[in-house]
Amino acid sequence: MEQSLTVLLVEDDQDECNMFVQLIDTMEDICLVGVTNNENKALEYAKDRLPDAVILDLELQKGSGNGIKFLEALSETPTRILPYILVITYNVSRITHERARQLGADFIMLKSQEDYNVVNVIGLIRSLKKNILSLRKKSREKTPAINESPYLLRKRLKMRIAVEMNRIGISPKVKGREYLIEAVLQRIEGKSDQIAEVARINKKTVTSVERAMQNAINKAWSNTHPDDLAKHYAAPIHSDRGVPTVMEFISFYTYKIQADYS
Repeated sequence: MEQSLTVLLVEDDQDECNMFVQLIDTMEDICLVGVTNNENKALEYAKDRLPDAVILDLELQKGSGNGIKFLEALSETPTRILPYILVITYNVSRITHERARQLGADFIMLKSQEDYNVVNVIGLIRSLKKNILSLRKKSREKTPAINESPYLLRKRLKMRIAVEMNRIGISPKVKGREYLIEAVLQRIEGKSDQIAEVARINKKTVTSVERAMQNAINKAWSNTHPDDLAKHYAAPIHSDRGVPTVMEFISFYTYKIQADYS
């Protein structure tokens, strides 16, 4: 299974953010792990979610802070691997660009250039995907690990699973969604009976938890376009109803998330 490239978007133009989100949502090989117009929130996302790449607007005039301060803070953060930084900006100052590069910016794309648009920004990121992932893998192998708290790791994994739920139409309003997310986490953590563990955590019966999970899956397969389901859920479905069983679903997403973090 192909590994997704995880991307953090730091941008203060809401229309542009919406275009990025809509475009990335159609892609299987890129996963958006955060969107913000706030320098401090961006740093929090970068530390908690460890994106492979950051699309960074330097002048967050409609948000808070700026891209240079974000890069300064990120460069001082103890981490095994820094993300690939793609700067997007109207700022044409050579001094500012030089400072951004000193702080780790890998590429600067001017919003004023004739061919600038969201499609070309994502196209550039996708063209570099294999190189970015390869270098990050080598860095993980060569660099001594910095301890990541179980809380932060779990938080990051939970967010990643939630992205996958969104892609197939299981919304936060669906009761079984949180049960499914927790079950995948339990499987990743090596728990042998995930449904029973979820039931215990939520003080529910195993039957009620499993029913809510299956209902959430059934709703997705009833309401989501078949092309989207086929694109984002690549595992065989053995059920006569053409819908994954709860355990098939948990197994698929466990493998998919583990592949992204291997």
